[in-house]
Amino acid sequence: MMRLPAGIAACLLLISCSGPEAPPEPPATPVRIVTVAQQAVPNVVELPGRVQAVRTAEVRARVTGIVQERLFEEGTDVRAGQPLFRIDPRELRASNAQNQAALARARATAANARAVVERYRPLVEENAISGQEYDAALAASREAEANVAQIRAQLDASSLQLGYTTVRAPIAGRVGRGLITEGALVSQAEGTLMTRIEQISPVYVSFSQAASEVLKLRRAVAAGNIDLDENDRVEVRLTFSDGTEYPIPGYIDFLAFSVDQQTGTVELRAEFPNPDQLLLPGEFVRARIFAGQVQNGLSVPQRAVSLTEQGGSVFIVDREGKAAMRQVELGAMVDGNWIIESGLNPGDKVIVSNLQKIRPGAPVQVVTTPTGRRPAAQRTGNQPAAANPATRREAN
Repeated sequence: MMRLPAGIAACLLLISCSGPEAPPEPPATPVRIVTVAQQAVPNVVELPGRVQAVRTAEVRARVTGIVQERLFEEGTDVRAGQPLFRIDPRELRASNAQNQAALARARATAANARAVVERYRPLVEENAISGQEYDAALAASREAEANVAQIRAQLDASSLQLGYTTVRAPIAGRVGRGLITEGALVSQAEGTLMTRIEQISPVYVSFSQAASEVLKLRRAVAAGNIDLDENDRVEVRLTFSDGTEYPIPGYIDFLAFSVDQQTGTVELRAEFPNPDQLLLPGEFVRARIFAGQVQNGLSVPQRAVSLTEQGGSVFIVDREGKAAMRQVELGAMVDGNWIIESGLNPGDKVIVSNLQKIRPGAPVQVVTTPTGRRPAAQRTGNQPAAANPATRREAN
């Protein structure tokens, strides 16, 4: 058996013992950070809401008759008192004429009775007639006057009924579609519904909040943890179903002082200007209620948060200079920042750039300039960029 020289054998032994070399540690990824600090943040409560008209009037028939004409255009704005329908007035006009004639007859009778009393007054003083005859004439005169008053009231009622043949708008607002057509019979007894008018400038938005949350908010305000507006107004902002935001804020104008026994919620309502009539009654919206400001709150930029089915998460720089993932409980988003309910502490360094390049445990390097670009002084050799065309090309 051939024996190898001692030097060669030692080299082979060293090679066999050393094994494969460990891979080098990946280079640190440059990132930018924001340091979490306590500050006053809005106390935002998000709730679903529903738009309601400030006033809604049902236009119903107040007389019985045949509809002759519709006098409005459906879906347009109408003013208070504007004619909407015309009902055949001929029958009521005849009844009104009868009452006028009856009133004229009653007045004539009353005038004659007064004349008899005037003639009997000097005669009874001279004992030319008995007092009983004078009393009878006086009673007849009073009865005639009462009959005049009764027929006058009947005439007023018939005139009122005649006026109801022209159906007018009780309030100003947006009129809906006509629920009856020309030639239809409407009934006073049934109060036939003819159309609806809704006043939608401004509008109400109503929503409900759990009674326990309302109690929690009241306690926080009483303890001084939440500061309300100087006028104690609570601002509300709306978001449509497509995600766009309604540009005009509203304010809470009603808070129920009783709890719904079936749902355990408290009703709230906000009033919103609606000059362009973008908010329509019955529409569902998302309401963000700005119930004051929370002292010592936390927030991070929107770009720092990754959203998953489990919630939100952020990357922070740990004590070893590596990226670490934190699950956070998110509140509302206000002005491009997520309000953090839990998961972060003051002083945490949250990564806001190169999030797609880092993984948990990967080394990172905090930079103060935009990632991947050198400071301007290094690019230009401490000279203005405009004085060095070659440097401008390199930077570009």
